[in-house]
Amino acid sequence: MAAVCHPRRALVEIPAPQPKIAARMRRSYLEILSARLAPSPLPRSRNTNTKRLQSLDLSMGGMWRGRIDEQCEKMDEHPTPLSKQQLVQLIRSLILVEQSHEPRIMASDLKYLQEDLQLKKANVYRSIPYSRFGSNRDAHCYRKAYPHLVAFKVSCQEWGQVLLRNKEWDIVLEYSLMAWRYTTELPQWDTASHNALKEQCYSILAAHSLAALQHYRPELTRGRELLRRLKMAQLQSQSIVPCMEELQRIMGCTDDLSMDTK
Repeated sequence: MAAVCHPRRALVEIPAPQPKIAARMRRSYLEILSARLAPSPLPRSRNTNTKRLQSLDLSMGGMWRGRIDEQCEKMDEHPTPLSKQQLVQLIRSLILVEQSHEPRIMASDLKYLQEDLQLKKANVYRSIPYSRFGSNRDAHCYRKAYPHLVAFKVSCQEWGQVLLRNKEWDIVLEYSLMAWRYTTELPQWDTASHNALKEQCYSILAAHSLAALQHYRPELTRGRELLRRLKMAQLQSQSIVPCMEELQRIMGCTDDLSMDTK
């Protein structure tokens, strides 16, 4: 019997891989993230830079806008940390811009000024790292809180000057005593030299109060109240003593009045 020859099957040639369709290509995570973060095109009729500049250019005529733009350009060109002097200048510029928005109305509202001081004090405590084994009043924590301490000091100084320029003598005294209380609530650092900013705040507030008393003649009841509060402020710092002496001179205090205020 003849052998049956089976035809040999030819191997099927595997076709070359087809190019991927662009619509079905899977994008990487970085491509998706960059696409989401890419700025969307703005309409031609709308210019956000113009709106931002107009919001800053109010009653001060754009006086402080140039200073802030210059500081921002410096920060973009040199991404290094700001020095102490640059930080103080930037904070002063921002506060002066805030004051350009109807400064008389805002400065006369003690509730707004109190909220500003409360925010500055809260920022100081938020900046202090508490999750550490050592003291949270050491040099490391002081460096963390230093920019916010400077902001608190500048706020006391600038708002006091605004009130003095507005000749709101009684409000100057009330603001100084209120800011004095917030100053006493600032942290007391382990190193004595680190408490210099706190003492500077006391000196600034005392100077504002003394300048206001040189133009203000309070009534007898108001004078006794102020003298009592000044005596309480003396427990934290002796910088308030010239204000007490000036108020006593204005009121012509006698021994009986001094007894009442103790």
